[in-house]
Amino acid sequence: MSRSERSPLLLAGLLAAAGTAHFAAPRQFDHTVPRSLPGSPRTWTYASGAVELALAAGVALPRTRRVAALATAAFFVGVFPANIKMAVDWRHRPAPQKAAALGRLPLQLPLVLWARGVAKGAEGRS
Repeated sequence: MSRSERSPLLLAGLLAAAGTAHFAAPRQFDHTVPRSLPGSPRTWTYASGAVELALAAGVALPRTRRVAALATAAFFVGVFPANIKMAVDWRHRPAPQKAAALGRLPLQLPLVLWARGVAKGAEGRS
């Protein structure tokens, strides 16, 4: 399997793992939900986990890959405020935790570009 064939499956795996984590350990995600969002943080945690699982399935399937990958790129942009909140909230934590929270911020750009690349690769195969 070539690198370009593995890329969508790896992205789908990342999304599936993250989505599953939202259900397996929701409390850690509840704390990243911006307070300005209406409703319970747990509802947002479960909703974002469900979205990640749906995106994973869509990216994994060639027929829906392009649209799902574009939606994934948008999702990665949409959850960026949660990463900012985490970095702000964790600014006084021990150095390894603070570094992890800050490290998530620049990671969003490669994730968005990866998802866009998967979408572009799917265009060529349709």
